[in-house]
Amino acid sequence: MAARAITALFDDYEEAAKAVDRIEAEGVPHADIAIVASNEGERHLGRLPPAASASAQESDAADGAGAGATVGTVLGGGAGLLAGLGLLAIPGVGPVVAAGWLVAAVTGAGVGAAAGGLLGALTGAGLSHSDAETYAEGVRRGGTLVTVRAEDDKADRVMSLLQKSGSIDLDERAEGWRAQGWTGGSIGDGGVTPVTGHEVAGSDPLVPGAEPRPSADPETAPPTRLPPGGIR
Repeated sequence: MAARAITALFDDYEEAAKAVDRIEAEGVPHADIAIVASNEGERHLGRLPPAASASAQESDAADGAGAGATVGTVLGGGAGLLAGLGLLAIPGVGPVVAAGWLVAAVTGAGVGAAAGGLLGALTGAGLSHSDAETYAEGVRRGGTLVTVRAEDDKADRVMSLLQKSGSIDLDERAEGWRAQGWTGGSIGDGGVTPVTGHEVAGSDPLVPGAEPRPSADPETAPPTRLPPGGIR
């Protein structure tokens, strides 16, 4: 059965964490869930496992700026996803706490140097460049990103849980940023409208004559992002 990547952005880390707990309770393995949250001002340092927190304190945060700091147990954890939080510094985004499968793409399979960055990791998972850029900007501005690899039979339930947990309307938020002068995440890169709702990012149904785009993995269903206007 094919899986798809479902991505959502939260203003509040606690809401994102509750969404992760609910998704795990639905039987989605924590190995298929990822969370990336801005750690500007070390706001989430107290959430780290003791080992990762001690390691972070031993290494000066400034030494890791822009290059990838303490990975810690960022790639997983036996007691659930949030037990595996670790520290990273992502170029263009800043310091974050993160855990899960997406981190391997950010860090180059856990080496610790976030060379590909969050944008590269998200586009590698199949998101459009426009959506990936907008999600990365959301994290840079203090948000928390949750991405789930869900089988088709659980995808709708995962999307519902993310919505009910307080995920934001990405398009509406991006419009507000553009009104403030942000120029990223342009609607319709190359004349293509970003995918919304239950459409998947493997085709462009809103563009006349557009040909379907293959997903990054031909064995994997294209990703889905939450529909605008249907949240809260």
